[in-house]
Amino acid sequence: MRIAAALVTLFGIASAISAAPPLPRPAPEIAFAVPTQGQHTLSDYRGKVVALVFIYTTCAHCAAAATMMQELEQELGSQGFQAVAVAFNPNAEVLTENFIKDQHLTLPVGWTIGNDVTAFLGYGPTDRFVVPQVVLIDRTGAIRFQTKAQGEDDLRNKSVLRQKILELLHPASTPAKRKAA
Repeated sequence: MRIAAALVTLFGIASAISAAPPLPRPAPEIAFAVPTQGQHTLSDYRGKVVALVFIYTTCAHCAAAATMMQELEQELGSQGFQAVAVAFNPNAEVLTENFIKDQHLTLPVGWTIGNDVTAFLGYGPTDRFVVPQVVLIDRTGAIRFQTKAQGEDDLRNKSVLRQKILELLHPASTPAKRKAA
């Protein structure tokens, strides 16, 4: 029974699942600690297209999302893309370093407290949401895409995510823009 209760809390099945604020919207600042590197902030990456992935270090789906983000960063980083993972589960400050090692991650992976993540995503303190949560931020610091509270397969699909990132990296060359021209 305890396991079921924990899953309900983690995945937000039992209580209010909120909708995030409308998009696009300015990305609020968020700070996170990266093991062996110290404090980082979202604004450290201003001018790049950023995929900010909020994870639990104890979640297999989150590990897969972080690995996928690393692959996309290796592919698109030279074009101005930066992936960042931020853990916010209990004991993340202790577990993050081993998570990085176990997953062989080279992208920045840090940790912060859950209230900061909830506020960043635009949810209230009692709202529930699943992890991982993926947020895509354009070069100007605006959130353009965000996983829905209950999850969204599109933002966990590598080819769909790559396309959304490319749209943000090269907005003038998207099909919709070409048609309008």
